Amino acid sequence: MKDAVVIIPTYNEIENIEGILAAVFSQYKEVHVLVVDDNSPDQTAQKVEALQATYGERLFLIKRSGKLGLGTAYIEGFKWCLSRHYEFIFEMDADFSHNPDDLVRLYDATKTTSSDVVVGSRYINGVNVVNWPLTRILLSYGASLYVKLITGMHIQDPTAGFVCYKRHVLESINLDKIKFIGYAFQIEMKFKAYKKGFKILEIPIIFTDRIKGKSKMSGGIITEAIFGVISLKWNSIFNKEK
Repeated sequence: MKDAVVIIPTYNEIENIEGILAAVFSQYKEVHVLVVDDNSPDQTAQKVEALQATYGERLFLIKRSGKLGLGTAYIEGFKWCLSRHYEFIFEMDADFSHNPDDLVRLYDATKTTSSDVVVGSRYINGVNVVNWPLTRILLSYGASLYVKLITGMHIQDPTAGFVCYKRHVLESINLDKIKFIGYAFQIEMKFKAYKKGFKILEIPIIFTDRIKGKSKMSGGIITEAIFGVISLKWNSIFNKEK
């Protein structure tokens, strides 16, 4: 995985960041990690800076001015990665909801198949979610059905945030035109790749809700996702830009 980088956006993840970095680096010593921190009040960024002495040129940090949103964090991270030599670019949460052991599976699936995007899917083989209340499972699974219905994408988990992109996919997307900053960002990126004809593969993972720290889910994020999907489909019909 010398050609791979894992982007981890953070906001108040001081309880998780040291453990998640250790777990990621234990997969392959060559893998790199880029943390994009939104000026966490709990000093997550300062902890990453301290850990750079341990991990050297494998751990990188972008410090941002404030809480600017998940989507913009990933866009800034994508641009940083594309300006360097990485061929495989991952999205991953900091809170262990995505199992670092699955990084190798996503990497191998992306590298050894004709797929352009590989998604760690909660719903490709039933519902593989641990520690979520039933109401949240129904909300998430229902959102996936809604997205499939509106967009026409045959993706079981379009809101998934555990993803590996081949470099050429991100190069082909106008990242400055990505509109959404919450979980709708995940849908928008997959939809852009889908509309450009890239092959998207889902592989099953087990998603485990965070044990430490607080969820970033909010009503505004849900609203953005609901209406954002309709906007994406509408624009794809009446706007030639993919």
